[in-house]
Amino acid sequence: MNINPTRLQQHFEAMSLIGKIGEIGTCRPAHTALEKQGFELAASWMNEAGMKTHIDNFGNLIGRLEGTNASLPVLMMGSHLDSQPYGGRFDGVAGVLCAIEAVMTLKENNITPTRSIEIISFADEEGWRFNKGLFGSKGILGKLEVADLERTDKDGITRAQALKDFGCDITKFKESEYKPGSIFCFLELHIEQGPVLDIANKPIGVVSGISGPLWLTVKLKGMAGHAGSVPMAIRKDALVGAAEIIVALNEIATLIPGAPTVGTVGTLNVFPASRNIIPEEVTFTVDLRDIDLERRHRYEKQLMERIESITKKHQLTYSISEDTNSEPRYCADWIKTIIHDECKALGLDAPELMSGPFHDALTLSYACDYGMIFIRSKDGISHNPLEYSSYEDLALGTNVLLGTVLQILKK
Repeated sequence: MNINPTRLQQHFEAMSLIGKIGEIGTCRPAHTALEKQGFELAASWMNEAGMKTHIDNFGNLIGRLEGTNASLPVLMMGSHLDSQPYGGRFDGVAGVLCAIEAVMTLKENNITPTRSIEIISFADEEGWRFNKGLFGSKGILGKLEVADLERTDKDGITRAQALKDFGCDITKFKESEYKPGSIFCFLELHIEQGPVLDIANKPIGVVSGISGPLWLTVKLKGMAGHAGSVPMAIRKDALVGAAEIIVALNEIATLIPGAPTVGTVGTLNVFPASRNIIPEEVTFTVDLRDIDLERRHRYEKQLMERIESITKKHQLTYSISEDTNSEPRYCADWIKTIIHDECKALGLDAPELMSGPFHDALTLSYACDYGMIFIRSKDGISHNPLEYSSYEDLALGTNVLLGTVLQILKK
């Protein structure tokens, strides 16, 4: 039994037209009309696969293939259809479309599972619009905080308002939460977003776990003044302080050569942002990740010490808010074994590797066992219009996913 690679490619190409920027880029923000268009297209394919669909109150698209025993915990698959503002065609999309293709193949082979299958496109996995990701997957597990709804995007729109505009009822979150024990396991196929498989010339990888991300927002405050008249020695330049902290983060993250630690400052906002005014206030984000939680804690402590000393040197005040803090989460051994077996059955030698980026599977790991399949990313590029995984690799991965589903349905 094999999936239909031509149909799979056609689905990718159709989805890539929604939110298309430039020749090959994608911008499909969470909780927007563009994401809704993506949902409508994906839902049409879910319906073709025999699934019933709806959008829940968190803004998740859910397709359900009813099993013969609806009381059993569901086999859940999926990822996300929202994208980065300057993103590619495969990040997240692969996990949704390849799962749909696997269920379509079940239907074409007249296989009705005993256990129900659900495919979810989770809302706002990326986190760039409201500066905090994994919203939809946290929502279904009841892990949201009140402040999550108060977050605003660059236009001042709150997440609560965005959800209302999307058609969700934020007063009925409880109705969209999953009861403990209702999910049997979770599978997520995803592009690697890194260079390991490409360098090894391997189309498929078996994920061993997901690194724990720490997201911080740092705000520094100094004193504005005329750029032409305030002597350098007495300035309170918030941007100079931010620059030194950014360099410090890079130094800390590279203390151990070859370690999987990564540190990134991805956004920087300067006030008042005038050519001839000394910057009074700077706000920037910190993304620190590692598969070793103890080491990440140690590096976080070192970063805090550097922030303290740098701001003191430049006579700045500062505040730090924590946006995301997750520990590394490891895939279930029994699911990894099944994925390895399915790879071998297709003649694939699939290496195991950790995921540096977080995924919705990270959230689901707190509710059930999970497994992930990685697809090779050309040159390791992602979060970029140049992001590319071949349709041949995606078809291979979908066949591995299909075989994994068939094995899990026997349990």
